[in-house]
Amino acid sequence: MFGYIRPASQRLNDAERARFRAAYCGLCRTLGRRYGFAARFLLNFDFTLLAILLSLGTPPRVVCRRCVAHPCKGCGAMEETAALDAAASHSVVLAWWQLRDHIADHGFLAGLPYRLAALLLRRAYRRARADAADFDAAVRAHLAELAAREAEQCASLDRAAEPFAALLAKLADAEPDAVKRRVFAQLFYHLGRWIYLVDAADDYQRDAETGNYNPLRCRYGTDGDTLSEEARRALGETLDASIRRMASAYALLDAEEWTSVLDSIFYESLYGIGGAVLRGVYRKPSRLRRARTAEGETV
Repeated sequence: MFGYIRPASQRLNDAERARFRAAYCGLCRTLGRRYGFAARFLLNFDFTLLAILLSLGTPPRVVCRRCVAHPCKGCGAMEETAALDAAASHSVVLAWWQLRDHIADHGFLAGLPYRLAALLLRRAYRRARADAADFDAAVRAHLAELAAREAEQCASLDRAAEPFAALLAKLADAEPDAVKRRVFAQLFYHLGRWIYLVDAADDYQRDAETGNYNPLRCRYGTDGDTLSEEARRALGETLDASIRRMASAYALLDAEEWTSVLDSIFYESLYGIGGAVLRGVYRKPSRLRRARTAEGETV
């Protein structure tokens, strides 16, 4: 998926880390129950955030469940809810179309890992498509628009990021409450914009080597494999502007028991992750490191 969204775990106490871990484990169990074992490999913090936001106003119920990761002592997991169901279906749909995009972008041999992953995920995707048909249609439309911007070598960061921002804004449709839905639409729009630009910065050197489209290369016109200091400073400002927009939308919500977890994301960790990417020191967490972070370790 993306790999950039996670709480600042060092700012959370044991109870708050356990609550976040329960949402993470609950999403894992929901993915497996609804879409099969292979879908569990899509588990990530990004859609755990969606599950938490959709859960606002409904106190989480945590139960002890055994799993492959915790076969002896078990782990605390949120009981399956409509919020977890929505997060699971939307994550499967988006993962499927990301795989299809990777297949289209790579040759036959380089695309084999993505083809294999798509084969394993096909049945799960078909089920998820039935559960989130509107989101599936939106993802297809916005990714087609994104491909068109890439084909024209779009140099405007706002225009280049807009299709993906609009795609994530559609996640808000999973919220039944009209007021929250409007807030979520703003929050997810700017989260999508931020993710797209952070990912472009993270892939800058790789894209320079392969010649793939990167909006930052088109915008700042550099011939090297690193952004200039001036470009990093300008990009940092626009990234921080998106975070402030997210935080403004988030401030309209009553986060209740999730306040500390969400505060740590929107007021701290996104700034730190964006800065680490721009300095070239950020590393996306592996599945093991994600699990350790969910357990409360700082990585």
